[in-house]
Amino acid sequence: MLALARRVRPALSRLFGRWLDLGTSGYGRVERRQLRVMNALAALIAVSSLLYALSYAATDSRTYSSIVAINLALTAVAICVPLLHRLHPAAGGLLVLAAECPALIALTGLLGRDSGIQLNMVIGAAAAFFIFGAARPLLGLFGVASFFVSHLVAWFMYPVAALPMPGGFVTQLYVSSAANVFIMIAALTYYSFRLTERAEAATEALLHNILPATIVARLREHPEQSIAEAFDSASILFSDIQGFVPLSQRLGAARTVAMLNELMRRFDALAARYQVEKIKTIGDAYMAVAGVPEPVPDHADRLVRMGLEMFDAKNEVAAQFAIPIRMRIGVASGPVMAGIIGTHKFSYDVWGDAVNLAARLESSGEAERIQVSADARAALSSELFAFESRGEVEIKGLGPLQTWFVVPRARAAAIEGAAPPS
Repeated sequence: MLALARRVRPALSRLFGRWLDLGTSGYGRVERRQLRVMNALAALIAVSSLLYALSYAATDSRTYSSIVAINLALTAVAICVPLLHRLHPAAGGLLVLAAECPALIALTGLLGRDSGIQLNMVIGAAAAFFIFGAARPLLGLFGVASFFVSHLVAWFMYPVAALPMPGGFVTQLYVSSAANVFIMIAALTYYSFRLTERAEAATEALLHNILPATIVARLREHPEQSIAEAFDSASILFSDIQGFVPLSQRLGAARTVAMLNELMRRFDALAARYQVEKIKTIGDAYMAVAGVPEPVPDHADRLVRMGLEMFDAKNEVAAQFAIPIRMRIGVASGPVMAGIIGTHKFSYDVWGDAVNLAARLESSGEAERIQVSADARAALSSELFAFESRGEVEIKGLGPLQTWFVVPRARAAAIEGAAPPS
């Protein structure tokens, strides 16, 4: 029995999920969420109305035939709700409103107000704003007013049942009506809040994918304030594929995009591993920074270690696509500014002389090497890295500067050990 339940539960879950999505395609995120709530309400109405119809039919199908017919009609109306979403996002809600109010008044007339049938109108009032949303407040108010007026009409016009009602059966009806109201309101509220929480979680994940976590927190606290900070010491990395244009022409558009996507995915994983901040990609170029927005003492070490592993990741992608890929990397250190520029489609960016220098070091470097500035060399750990001097290199816009290539200390020791004795 337990094994059967385990098999049936996922199937029912998938079926209910498909029902919730019926008629919602083509709508925006907010309206899609409201339509899913409408579909959930329709499902609850269909199930409860069908159960009431079966219950009355089993009790006395001849005496309660009219009640059975009304509940079956409500079941049919609820099933049709998702079909109306194609006409207008409010059409399903208006159909429920048009069907439920007269149906519940009629049921109260047949069973009397002591049956508690009119309590079900509270569900409509509670669900009105879930269904129509903040974008249609007038429809929401109209829904609340309609159910309120219907409740008063049912209460004052039908104090006595039109059908024969044993005392015990009346009590049973009131209890079941009250339970139905509480269960449906609780289920609707829970599902609506669950959808909202999921939407907020998705938005939060997207923000954290675009901006640093500390910046997201500050934007949430003070969205009206601009964000710009100065950092006394940080390191910036630029990488670039040598000869990318002819390479992309040889690969074609589709394979170029696939190759870049795989390459950047691996670089992003390295950035996460070394806890550095990816700033952006421009075509085949990759920019990352360490020490921003959270200052760290080993910012240069993190970036260079990441850069060395970027060569390994690049070689794996080259083997996967059966193409030669040669890459240059430049790293510079120094004071920078960082923050969010603009108010529309903003992004977190870093700027300053060290940023410009890192870009120049990459473009003037050699393939398969990491070229660093004097400040970056001073910031790097001598226990991890050795350096090969390039002498003075003409840096565009800055003139001749002393630069170095980074050599991992282990590799430098191996080279020295293999050198013949003088």
